[in-house]
Amino acid sequence: MPIEHARACLELEAEAIRALIPRINDQFAAAMNMILNCHDRVIVTGMGKSGIIGKKIAATLASTGTPAFFLHPAEGIHGDLGMVTAKDIVIAISNSGETNEVIGLLPTLKRIGTPIIAMTGRKESTLTQNADIFLDVAVECEACPLGLAPTASTTAALAMGDALAMALLSARKFTPEDFALYHPGGALGRKLLLTVENVMHGGEDLPIVTPDKTVKEALFSITAKGLGAVLVVESLTTMQLVGLLTDGDIRRSLEKGHEFLDKSVAELMTKRPRTITKDKLAAQALNIMEKNQPRPITLLPVVDSEFRAIGIIHLTDLLRQGVV
Repeated sequence: MPIEHARACLELEAEAIRALIPRINDQFAAAMNMILNCHDRVIVTGMGKSGIIGKKIAATLASTGTPAFFLHPAEGIHGDLGMVTAKDIVIAISNSGETNEVIGLLPTLKRIGTPIIAMTGRKESTLTQNADIFLDVAVECEACPLGLAPTASTTAALAMGDALAMALLSARKFTPEDFALYHPGGALGRKLLLTVENVMHGGEDLPIVTPDKTVKEALFSITAKGLGAVLVVESLTTMQLVGLLTDGDIRRSLEKGHEFLDKSVAELMTKRPRTITKDKLAAQALNIMEKNQPRPITLLPVVDSEFRAIGIIHLTDLLRQGVV
């Protein structure tokens, strides 16, 4: 029986979300346009479980380009309404549309002149009747077998909030770089903010040789720099990248003997290797390494706009920075 209730819960909540799709209508578009034209903040409010959903919606809006914060309605009617101005927009969440604390905000909001978007399940409710825009999040029944705990209704409200946030994100042409700006901490921030320049080896750490040097001389350079490869440049003056020689190339050649060690680097190097520029995200370097054909690679030369060698990036550098 409990397992059946669990499955029924998911079915009912999934159906509650599916039922929202036809409600992405003129009212939804009006809410989106109102927020797009707002030059101040979106203030989300709700009591109890609706308040918890409201906090999540406010957080999602704030992290995707729409300045927003959550206002607890009980605190609002005891002074925190001073945070609200006529230039803001309030999204008020209440399944019944009759929650006392939320309704208690309405007289002051009306007096201030703040536009109100009601996210509720009842078109005839006090909240809806006093709102400028109505987002219908009604559900046929709660997923709670007792019909008491807010379940399907809170899921529907959260999904509608997500839909609104994603529509706004699209309308604002919000980019991964914009997203990174608001997520500087943790692994996500590292993936979205860290550039190749931040992790590459350059300057005196850069292993370089010219094509006329012997493989043996290149091997000494590889060993000295400890990066497992050497960049091959046309000359130390021009620094034009012409190839890449790795310790893997050398090991594979050793299977056929050691005579090649006296040959020129030009005979063994990989010509036209994959490269990247220093302004690209470190995550893009990882993508190039992983998607390289016919096999993944562990190093990438870094070049400037004129294809001059300026650095090298190794997979272990990305590992250390938490990009992988």
